[in-house]
Amino acid sequence: MKSKVYFSRTITPETLVALYDLLGKELPGKVAVKLHSGEVGNQNFLRPQFFRPIIEHVSGTVVECNTAYDGERNTTEKHWKTIKLHGWQDYFTVDLMDGEGPDLELPIPGGKRIQKNFVGKHLANYDSMLVLSHFKGHPMGGYGGALKQLSIGVASAHGKAYIHGAGDPAALWTADHDSFLESMADAASSVVEYFHGNAVYINVMKNMSVDCDCCAVAEDPCMQDIGVLISLDPVAIDQACIDLVYAADDPGKEHLIERIESRNGVHTIEAAAALGFGSREYQLIDAASC
Repeated sequence: MKSKVYFSRTITPETLVALYDLLGKELPGKVAVKLHSGEVGNQNFLRPQFFRPIIEHVSGTVVECNTAYDGERNTTEKHWKTIKLHGWQDYFTVDLMDGEGPDLELPIPGGKRIQKNFVGKHLANYDSMLVLSHFKGHPMGGYGGALKQLSIGVASAHGKAYIHGAGDPAALWTADHDSFLESMADAASSVVEYFHGNAVYINVMKNMSVDCDCCAVAEDPCMQDIGVLISLDPVAIDQACIDLVYAADDPGKEHLIERIESRNGVHTIEAAAALGFGSREYQLIDAASC
């Protein structure tokens, strides 16, 4: 059976709530809301006001983890300053999950490249997860969506280096590229397994630059906004976003496609599908028709 992905071309805070209700999955217990807090200087990340209705709708706690690269989010002290600067604490309870060690280690018995994943230890405090992804390009992964949020996003600072290095944190920037992409898929699978189906994925195709929200100096968006998608399948939702970019009639898409293809970005989706925790086969359902 094809995975269901609901889609709306209307991009408003209220759309996210409507799609969540349409999906019909009630996230149980204490809900972690994984999103990108935005690197200082980045102009494209989605702001707290945009996400406020959906986070309040699920009574969620915003969760983040420190980065493995230089910037304003690579230490607990600096990351808290960035979270405050960007206004996240003005609206939400925020949890920096790896703000203190030790990390929580998740097993990946079926991993192709890595057999363990290091995540912020506070992940253990949550019963379910809402993954809010800003779909756009990425300097290394080619694109960023639900799979990147599940892997690099939930990983601790050490875990990020471990994934990037395909099991060798010292090879953070020098590991074989496809091995890095496969390691992201491995890591994502461990988080999916951890929540045993109690996760919902929302991808917002807005402000689509070739660069990630982790870039302090990022290119402006290169193509027009497309819409909002929601699914229970992180593989399907990312594949649907890629397909929507290719199908767009916006000539600016070529710049984003070049970024995705030059980094073999689709390979993360291929590797995730091969692990079996999602499908590239999906049914795109226009929310307007529901």
